Amino acid sequence: MTGRNLRRSSGRGPAVVLLSGGMDSATAMAVAKWKGHSPLYALILRYGQRHQREVRAARAVARHFDAIPVVMSLPLSSIAASALTRPDIPLPKGRRLSEIGQGIPATYVPARNTVFLSLALALAETARAEAIYLGINAVDYSGYPDCRPEYLRAFRKLARLATRAGVEGAGAPHIEAPLLRLSKADIVRLGDRLGVPWELTWSCYAGGKLPCGQCDSCRLRIEGFRAARSSDAKPPSRARRRK
Repeated sequence: MTGRNLRRSSGRGPAVVLLSGGMDSATAMAVAKWKGHSPLYALILRYGQRHQREVRAARAVARHFDAIPVVMSLPLSSIAASALTRPDIPLPKGRRLSEIGQGIPATYVPARNTVFLSLALALAETARAEAIYLGINAVDYSGYPDCRPEYLRAFRKLARLATRAGVEGAGAPHIEAPLLRLSKADIVRLGDRLGVPWELTWSCYAGGKLPCGQCDSCRLRIEGFRAARSSDAKPPSRARRRK
């Protein structure tokens, strides 16, 4: 999917969007809105991440798109060791773009997307939603195993087998990953076309008042906007201010 071939629909049923507050999930939310899903449910997870900045960003993005926020606390930090959930595990910083995506990084949260999608599936069945949207990406995917096309195909099959709607023939909620094969620059272009409020989103793994500019997520975001020749509309990071 690109900004050029996106087709608008109207009158579609409810949809659930896994919303982290980052640029990818915000763009996935914009796609769901563009396609005419109503109402939209924004599933926002407090999973024990280092900071709550992304939760606040997710709430703001949900308000922007008139989505119904569903906020859940799920302390994965107690069982899933990751640089995103454990302060004693250092965040990778200062890596070259060519290094990002080589191997599985310390920021991988074990089984996170599987847990999140399972919760989204439960909400979707309850809300009789016809689709679940998530912003996973297999191009600039940072090495995460649960952001690959193979993973998505497997979970779609699971959704058909593990839900009442799938078993009884009504059709399980379809899992939509509109950004799966887009580069970060393509995501920026698509988000620009759909009016994503970049200034409300938050990508930095480190938290803080300003983006660090050095973690993998910041690096990919900066490069995406540079390659797309677009404006991020966020305050300059500490790293860029020192230059």
